[in-house]
Amino acid sequence: MKKKIVLWASDENEKKVLIALELLAKENKVKMLSFPEEVATEELYNQLMNEWREDKEVVLPEGHTVLDRPLSITDDLLPENLKVQRSDVIIRAKTEWHFVVLSTKLYDLYSSELEELKEKAEKLTEYDSSLFEEMKAFWSKLSDQARERNLFRDHADKLKDSANEVFKSLKELRHRANEEFGKISKANAQAFTEKIKVIEEKIEKGLGLKPIFDELKKLQEEFKDQKLTKGDRSSIWKKIDEAFKKYKEKRYGERPSESSNTSRLERRYQGLLSAIDKMEKSIARDVKDINFQNKRVGETQGQLEMQLRQAKVLMVQERINSKNEKLDEMMRTKTELETKLENEKAKQIKLEEKKKIKEKEAEIKIKVAEEISQKVEEQSDEAKKLEEAAKAINESPAKKAKAKKESLLSKMKTEAEEIIEDVTDTVKAIAHVAEEKIDESTENIKSDIKEAKEKYHIDEKLDKLKKKGKEIIDKVENAAEDLADKVLGEEE
Repeated sequence: MKKKIVLWASDENEKKVLIALELLAKENKVKMLSFPEEVATEELYNQLMNEWREDKEVVLPEGHTVLDRPLSITDDLLPENLKVQRSDVIIRAKTEWHFVVLSTKLYDLYSSELEELKEKAEKLTEYDSSLFEEMKAFWSKLSDQARERNLFRDHADKLKDSANEVFKSLKELRHRANEEFGKISKANAQAFTEKIKVIEEKIEKGLGLKPIFDELKKLQEEFKDQKLTKGDRSSIWKKIDEAFKKYKEKRYGERPSESSNTSRLERRYQGLLSAIDKMEKSIARDVKDINFQNKRVGETQGQLEMQLRQAKVLMVQERINSKNEKLDEMMRTKTELETKLENEKAKQIKLEEKKKIKEKEAEIKIKVAEEISQKVEEQSDEAKKLEEAAKAINESPAKKAKAKKESLLSKMKTEAEEIIEDVTDTVKAIAHVAEEKIDESTENIKSDIKEAKEKYHIDEKLDKLKKKGKEIIDKVENAAEDLADKVLGEEE
């Protein structure tokens, strides 16, 4: 952006006049050199265009006039008696030079502020975090102005170079402070590690858990106020957390592992909460910055600074709006994750319930199998008596009783088949009831089995079968005795 321009103009008498304008930014003025047509040679014009505009030394001829005019956005750069052929050049120069003046004043303001910070840094004997934060705020402000091109590049570079020198001295102080802090942190971390190790040994030995829990809580409280580096703090916190887990496992038993999906959602949810927290803090810092700028707007002494601060407020407000949109999106995602987590936890509960039901199912199957086996054994004993009775009849030497024996055996076979069929039906009924009831709530399984027995009259049916078997056996025994008596009578 040129601070010097050269052009031809005409005075009120229509005489040619060579005009050279120079911006004096710090004084907020424009220096005007006018050369009448008599001295405005082509050689002079070329010197002004090629050398004077590049800030080289040029010998000006006698007869020229010098005039200083205040720079104003409303007033013209040239006197009223002068007219130029390229009025657009004058208009553009006026608007650009007004910006140059404002930017130069901003540079001077920042230079003064940086000088004060530099003096504070030179007086320090140890690291001051508050001054470092002030420098970070200044750097951010400077970067914003440079990015928005409110400052010229060379001005911004000079300020940044000076600010880097201040940062360098502060970082050296911080490095020394960190070395000292690191030594303290290492000693504190070692002490905490030893305390945690002692507590874990007590847990392994199975000592009183209540005193151990109190020790862990006390250690956790002490941990909050200890001087520790970020790495040591993270390491010690993990060890304390592991100690708490061992305590819980010792007291409550090992906890069932969560499903991979639930764990993944939980990690994502916790990460989102952390991002939301950072975003909210960032917005709060921007709001604080706006409040600060608004406060400073009322305290500014110049219109330039006020305008620049207002522009910055608008810029920060737009940044806040953008962050609020992202925060709203995060909150929507948070709600979705919470819903998914609830669903996953509900699924986990159902899986646990199904697991318990399957365990009960196995118990019921075993019980039903035992009950069926017992009933079958009872019927098997009755069947054996029938077989023995049939065998006794079959071994009788009386040939005349053969037809009656066969008839009686046929009847016995029929009766036995009915018994076996009834037993089979009973077994199927019990199995059917067990299958129907096995998927229901475990709390009602016992009552369901009892109701099923009553509904299908299982016990009554088994008792009836048992009674019928005894009756058949009695008949067989009586028939055998009658046959034996007849055989003996015929032999006599």
